[in-house]
Amino acid sequence: MSRHVAIVTDSTAYLPQGTMERHGITAVPLTVVLGDRALEEGTEISTRSLAQALQKRRSVTTSRPSPHVFAEHYRKVAESGATGIVSLHLSAELSGTYDAAVMAAREAPVPVRVVDTGMIAMALGFCALAAAEAAETGGTVDEAVMAAEKRAAGTSAYFYVDTLDYLRRGGRIGAAQALLGSALAVKPLLMLVGGRIEPLEKVRTASKAIARLEEIAADRAGSAPVDIAVHHLSAPDRASALADRLRARVTGLVDLHVSEVGAVIGAHTGPGLLGVVVSPR
Repeated sequence: MSRHVAIVTDSTAYLPQGTMERHGITAVPLTVVLGDRALEEGTEISTRSLAQALQKRRSVTTSRPSPHVFAEHYRKVAESGATGIVSLHLSAELSGTYDAAVMAAREAPVPVRVVDTGMIAMALGFCALAAAEAAETGGTVDEAVMAAEKRAAGTSAYFYVDTLDYLRRGGRIGAAQALLGSALAVKPLLMLVGGRIEPLEKVRTASKAIARLEEIAADRAGSAPVDIAVHHLSAPDRASALADRLRARVTGLVDLHVSEVGAVIGAHTGPGLLGVVVSPR
Protein backbone atom coordinates (compact mmCIF):
# COMPACT_ATOMS: atom_id res chain seq x y z
CA MET A 1 0.00 0.00 0.00
CA SER A 2 1.19 3.52 -0.79
CA ARG A 3 1.46 5.94 2.12
CA HIS A 4 -0.15 9.23 1.32
CA VAL A 5 -2.44 12.09 2.34
CA ALA A 6 -5.90 11.31 0.98
CA ILE A 7 -8.53 13.82 -0.11
CA VAL A 8 -12.20 13.29 0.69
CA THR A 9 -14.99 15.61 -0.42
CA ASP A 10 -18.74 15.20 -0.91
CA SER A 11 -21.00 14.63 -3.89
CA THR A 12 -21.87 18.32 -4.27
CA ALA A 13 -18.37 19.04 -5.59
CA TYR A 14 -19.57 17.67 -8.97
CA LEU A 15 -16.08 16.70 -10.05
CA PRO A 16 -15.92 14.57 -13.21
CA GLN A 17 -15.52 10.90 -12.34
CA GLY A 18 -12.33 10.61 -14.38
CA THR A 19 -10.81 13.56 -12.56
CA MET A 20 -11.62 12.02 -9.19
CA GLU A 21 -10.09 8.70 -10.18
CA ARG A 22 -6.98 10.35 -11.59
CA HIS A 23 -6.36 12.28 -8.37
CA GLY A 24 -7.62 9.62 -5.96
CA ILE A 25 -10.39 11.84 -4.55
CA THR A 26 -13.25 10.18 -2.65
CA ALA A 27 -16.74 11.76 -2.64
CA VAL A 28 -19.22 11.00 0.14
CA PRO A 29 -22.80 11.14 -1.21
CA LEU A 30 -25.50 13.40 0.15
CA THR A 31 -29.11 12.21 0.03
CA VAL A 32 -32.19 13.45 -1.82
CA VAL A 33 -35.52 12.57 -0.20
CA LEU A 34 -38.17 12.23 -2.89
CA GLY A 35 -41.54 11.71 -1.23
CA ASP A 36 -40.78 8.91 1.23
CA ARG A 37 -37.71 7.56 -0.63
CA ALA A 38 -34.15 8.47 0.39
CA LEU A 39 -31.84 8.31 -2.63
CA GLU A 40 -28.07 8.77 -2.84
CA GLU A 41 -26.93 11.62 -5.07
CA GLY A 42 -24.94 10.44 -8.05
CA THR A 43 -26.03 6.80 -7.99
CA GLU A 44 -29.73 6.47 -7.14
CA ILE A 45 -31.37 9.60 -8.58
CA SER A 46 -30.75 11.31 -11.91
CA THR A 47 -31.05 15.01 -12.53
CA ARG A 48 -33.79 14.26 -15.07
CA SER A 49 -35.85 12.45 -12.43
CA LEU A 50 -35.28 15.33 -10.04
CA ALA A 51 -36.33 17.97 -12.59
CA GLN A 52 -39.50 16.02 -13.38
CA ALA A 53 -40.34 15.75 -9.67
CA LEU A 54 -39.81 19.49 -9.15
CA GLN A 55 -41.94 20.38 -12.16
CA LYS A 56 -44.74 18.20 -10.74
CA ARG A 57 -44.28 20.01 -7.39
CA ARG A 58 -43.56 16.75 -5.56
CA SER A 59 -41.97 16.94 -2.13
CA VAL A 60 -38.18 17.05 -2.51
CA THR A 61 -35.76 17.61 0.36
CA THR A 62 -32.08 16.92 0.94
CA SER A 63 -30.12 15.36 3.77
CA ARG A 64 -26.49 15.27 4.86
CA PRO A 65 -24.53 12.00 5.07
CA SER A 66 -24.61 10.47 8.54
CA PRO A 67 -21.47 10.39 10.70
CA HIS A 68 -21.53 6.61 10.22
CA VAL A 69 -21.29 6.98 6.43
CA PHE A 70 -18.33 9.32 6.83
CA ALA A 71 -16.69 6.92 9.28
CA GLU A 72 -16.95 4.09 6.76
CA HIS A 73 -15.32 6.19 4.04
CA TYR A 74 -12.52 7.29 6.37
CA ARG A 75 -11.91 3.66 7.35
CA LYS A 76 -11.67 2.53 3.72
CA VAL A 77 -9.33 5.38 2.82
CA ALA A 78 -7.09 4.55 5.78
CA GLU A 79 -7.04 0.89 4.75
CA SER A 80 -5.83 1.96 1.30
CA GLY A 81 -2.67 3.32 2.94
CA ALA A 82 -3.52 6.92 3.81
CA THR A 83 -1.56 8.30 6.74
CA GLY A 84 -3.79 11.37 6.97
CA ILE A 85 -7.04 12.65 5.43
CA VAL A 86 -8.15 16.11 4.35
CA SER A 87 -11.96 16.18 4.22
CA LEU A 88 -13.32 19.18 2.29
CA HIS A 89 -17.02 20.00 2.23
CA LEU A 90 -19.72 22.35 1.08
CA SER A 91 -20.55 25.40 3.13
CA ALA A 92 -21.72 24.69 6.68
CA GLU A 93 -24.13 27.61 6.18
CA LEU A 94 -26.00 25.47 3.64
CA SER A 95 -25.71 21.93 5.00
CA GLY A 96 -24.90 19.88 8.09
CA THR A 97 -22.41 17.81 6.08
CA TYR A 98 -19.39 19.49 7.70
CA ASP A 99 -20.74 18.75 11.21
CA ALA A 100 -21.27 15.08 10.36
CA ALA A 101 -17.71 14.84 9.03
CA VAL A 102 -16.33 16.44 12.22
CA MET A 103 -18.14 13.86 14.36
CA ALA A 104 -16.82 10.96 12.28
CA ALA A 105 -13.27 12.36 12.25
CA ARG A 106 -13.00 11.98 16.03
CA GLU A 107 -13.10 8.18 15.71
CA ALA A 108 -11.14 7.80 12.45
CA PRO A 109 -8.12 5.42 12.42
CA VAL A 110 -5.84 8.16 11.00
CA PRO A 111 -5.80 11.94 11.58
CA VAL A 112 -8.54 13.77 9.66
CA ARG A 113 -8.68 17.52 9.05
CA VAL A 114 -12.23 18.57 8.20
CA VAL A 115 -12.55 21.86 6.31
CA ASP A 116 -15.64 23.98 5.75
CA THR A 117 -14.69 25.48 2.39
CA GLY A 118 -17.66 27.84 2.33
CA MET A 119 -18.12 26.69 -1.28
CA ILE A 120 -20.56 24.62 -3.34
CA ALA A 121 -20.43 22.80 -6.71
CA MET A 122 -17.17 23.18 -8.64
CA ALA A 123 -16.16 26.01 -6.30
CA LEU A 124 -15.75 23.12 -3.85
CA GLY A 125 -14.38 20.86 -6.59
CA PHE A 126 -11.54 23.26 -7.39
CA CYS A 127 -10.60 23.29 -3.68
CA ALA A 128 -10.48 19.50 -3.64
CA LEU A 129 -8.30 19.50 -6.77
CA ALA A 130 -5.90 22.01 -5.21
CA ALA A 131 -5.57 19.85 -2.10
CA ALA A 132 -5.05 16.70 -4.18
CA GLU A 133 -2.34 18.35 -6.27
CA ALA A 134 -0.54 19.44 -3.08
CA ALA A 135 -0.76 15.91 -1.67
CA GLU A 136 0.50 14.37 -4.92
CA THR A 137 3.72 16.35 -4.69
CA GLY A 138 4.39 15.00 -1.20
CA GLY A 139 2.53 17.69 0.71
CA THR A 140 1.49 17.16 4.30
CA VAL A 141 -2.05 17.41 5.63
CA ASP A 142 -1.38 21.03 6.62
CA GLU A 143 -0.04 21.86 3.16
CA ALA A 144 -3.03 20.27 1.43
CA VAL A 145 -5.40 22.22 3.69
CA MET A 146 -3.53 25.45 2.96
CA ALA A 147 -3.77 24.81 -0.79
CA ALA A 148 -7.53 24.25 -0.54
CA GLU A 149 -8.09 27.31 1.64
CA LYS A 150 -6.02 29.50 -0.69
CA ARG A 151 -8.08 28.31 -3.67
CA ALA A 152 -11.33 28.92 -1.79
CA ALA A 153 -10.28 32.45 -0.84
CA GLY A 154 -9.87 33.42 -4.50
CA THR A 155 -12.88 31.57 -5.93
CA SER A 156 -16.20 33.23 -6.79
CA ALA A 157 -19.50 31.59 -7.67
CA TYR A 158 -22.41 33.29 -9.45
CA PHE A 159 -25.84 31.88 -10.25
CA TYR A 160 -28.88 32.63 -12.37
CA VAL A 161 -32.18 30.95 -11.46
CA ASP A 162 -35.54 31.21 -13.21
CA THR A 163 -37.28 31.63 -9.85
CA LEU A 164 -36.30 32.04 -6.20
CA ASP A 165 -39.16 29.79 -5.11
CA TYR A 166 -37.06 26.62 -4.79
CA LEU A 167 -34.42 28.40 -2.68
CA ARG A 168 -37.19 29.80 -0.50
CA ARG A 169 -38.81 26.39 -0.02
CA GLY A 170 -35.49 24.90 1.08
CA GLY A 171 -34.75 27.78 3.45
CA ARG A 172 -31.63 28.82 1.50
CA ILE A 173 -32.86 32.37 0.89
CA GLY A 174 -35.22 34.62 2.82
CA ALA A 175 -38.94 34.47 2.07
CA ALA A 176 -39.13 38.27 1.79
CA GLN A 177 -36.40 38.31 -0.87
CA ALA A 178 -38.07 35.50 -2.80
CA LEU A 179 -41.50 37.14 -2.70
CA LEU A 180 -40.06 40.48 -3.80
CA GLY A 181 -38.44 38.83 -6.80
CA SER A 182 -41.71 37.12 -7.74
CA ALA A 183 -43.77 40.26 -7.29
CA LEU A 184 -41.52 42.31 -9.54
CA ALA A 185 -41.25 39.49 -12.13
CA VAL A 186 -37.48 39.86 -12.22
CA LYS A 187 -34.81 37.31 -13.00
CA PRO A 188 -32.42 37.06 -10.05
CA LEU A 189 -28.64 36.80 -10.10
CA LEU A 190 -27.11 35.37 -6.94
CA MET A 191 -23.63 34.88 -5.57
CA LEU A 192 -21.93 32.99 -2.78
CA VAL A 193 -20.93 35.31 0.05
CA GLY A 194 -19.49 34.01 3.32
CA GLY A 195 -20.81 30.55 2.51
CA ARG A 196 -24.37 31.85 2.00
CA ILE A 197 -26.40 32.43 -1.15
CA GLU A 198 -27.09 36.15 -1.43
CA PRO A 199 -28.87 38.27 -4.07
CA LEU A 200 -26.48 40.06 -6.41
CA GLU A 201 -28.66 41.79 -8.98
CA LYS A 202 -32.23 41.70 -10.32
CA VAL A 203 -32.61 41.78 -14.09
CA ARG A 204 -35.83 42.10 -16.07
CA THR A 205 -35.47 39.23 -18.56
CA ALA A 206 -33.74 35.88 -18.72
CA SER A 207 -31.63 36.86 -21.73
CA LYS A 208 -30.41 40.04 -20.04
CA ALA A 209 -29.70 38.15 -16.81
CA ILE A 210 -27.59 35.55 -18.63
CA ALA A 211 -25.72 38.28 -20.51
CA ARG A 212 -25.04 40.01 -17.21
CA LEU A 213 -23.87 36.71 -15.66
CA GLU A 214 -21.37 36.36 -18.50
CA GLU A 215 -20.14 39.92 -18.04
CA ILE A 216 -19.68 39.54 -14.28
CA ALA A 217 -17.80 36.24 -14.67
CA ALA A 218 -15.52 37.58 -17.42
CA ASP A 219 -14.71 40.70 -15.39
CA ARG A 220 -13.94 38.57 -12.33
CA ALA A 221 -11.70 36.26 -14.36
CA GLY A 222 -9.55 39.10 -15.67
CA SER A 223 -6.45 38.11 -17.65
CA ALA A 224 -4.51 36.00 -15.10
CA PRO A 225 -4.54 32.15 -15.27
CA VAL A 226 -7.98 30.97 -14.20
CA ASP A 227 -10.22 27.90 -14.21
CA ILE A 228 -13.94 28.26 -14.90
CA ALA A 229 -16.89 25.92 -14.44
CA VAL A 230 -20.30 26.42 -16.00
CA HIS A 231 -23.13 24.53 -14.30
CA HIS A 232 -26.75 24.09 -15.29
CA LEU A 233 -29.90 22.13 -14.52
CA SER A 234 -32.00 21.11 -17.53
CA ALA A 235 -30.45 23.91 -19.61
CA PRO A 236 -27.63 22.28 -21.62
CA ASP A 237 -27.91 24.58 -24.64
CA ARG A 238 -27.78 27.71 -22.50
CA ALA A 239 -24.78 26.34 -20.60
CA SER A 240 -22.90 25.36 -23.76
CA ALA A 241 -23.49 28.76 -25.36
CA LEU A 242 -22.39 30.58 -22.20
CA ALA A 243 -19.25 28.42 -21.99
CA ASP A 244 -18.38 29.19 -25.62
CA ARG A 245 -18.71 32.93 -25.04
CA LEU A 246 -16.56 32.79 -21.89
CA ARG A 247 -13.96 30.71 -23.71
CA ALA A 248 -13.70 33.47 -26.30
CA ARG A 249 -13.60 36.32 -23.77
CA VAL A 250 -11.33 35.07 -20.97
CA THR A 251 -7.74 35.35 -22.16
CA GLY A 252 -6.18 33.60 -19.15
CA LEU A 253 -8.45 30.57 -19.26
CA VAL A 254 -6.70 27.29 -18.36
CA ASP A 255 -9.53 24.77 -17.87
CA LEU A 256 -13.24 25.15 -18.52
CA HIS A 257 -15.68 22.56 -17.18
CA VAL A 258 -19.32 22.34 -18.27
CA SER A 259 -21.61 20.08 -16.26
CA GLU A 260 -25.12 19.59 -15.00
CA VAL A 261 -25.45 19.94 -11.24
CA GLY A 262 -26.56 16.94 -9.24
CA ALA A 263 -29.85 16.40 -7.48
CA VAL A 264 -28.89 18.03 -4.18
CA ILE A 265 -28.15 21.50 -5.53
CA GLY A 266 -30.81 21.08 -8.20
CA ALA A 267 -33.45 20.49 -5.53
CA HIS A 268 -32.77 23.95 -4.13
CA THR A 269 -32.41 25.89 -7.39
CA GLY A 270 -34.89 24.31 -9.78
CA PRO A 271 -34.68 23.72 -13.54
CA GLY A 272 -33.15 26.53 -15.58
CA LEU A 273 -30.22 27.11 -13.26
CA LEU A 274 -27.04 28.53 -14.78
CA GLY A 275 -23.97 28.93 -12.60
CA VAL A 276 -20.45 30.13 -13.22
CA VAL A 277 -17.52 29.40 -10.91
CA VAL A 278 -14.40 31.52 -11.42
CA SER A 279 -11.30 30.13 -9.70
CA PRO A 280 -7.93 31.86 -10.26
CA ARG A 281 -4.92 29.55 -10.27
